[in-house]
Amino acid sequence: MALIHQATLVPSKLDAIAAWLPTQEWYARRDITGLEAVAAYRFDDPDGEVGIETHLLRSASGIVFQVPLTYRSAPLAGADAYLVATLEHSVLGTRWLYDGVGDPVYVAVTTAAIVEGTRQAELVVQAADGSRSVRESTTQVWGSGGSALTSPHLQVRRVIDATPTELPHLLGTWPGQDEPIVLVELRN
Repeated sequence: MALIHQATLVPSKLDAIAAWLPTQEWYARRDITGLEAVAAYRFDDPDGEVGIETHLLRSASGIVFQVPLTYRSAPLAGADAYLVATLEHSVLGTRWLYDGVGDPVYVAVTTAAIVEGTRQAELVVQAADGSRSVRESTTQVWGSGGSALTSPHLQVRRVIDATPTELPHLLGTWPGQDEPIVLVELRN
């Protein structure tokens, strides 16, 4: 279960991502004008300490980018190169926002989802009065299953395309993408 607080974030997630994208090598001067959020999915941190959320964003030119993020209540030691932004969360306070590929919790949880063939987390929204409700996710992701590799390495597809794979992987669908598409591969 992924607990989502009804809150205000400053800057917004989309603004933080849009400012960070041009600094990334894989971005390679692609067009991010008109960047809009098209989908997101979450996984659970077994320890309940780290928020894990992946965003799928589309530019005006139709390119779909994938940005896995982790949210932490304190800086992650040794991960300065992966820091996307710091956010002020109206309920939880300052959050350090990291590119998921540099966060060991994201890597472990996503690897487990691929190997075990599990799905994204259930979304539970907590209102200011403490009441909770389940939010139906329009994005569906699931692992292909498979044996754990000796030295697994996640290959996140930063720019989404329809290239198939024979490797263990994470598939997804979202509104406008009805055919399952590979999002992450697990390599040796």
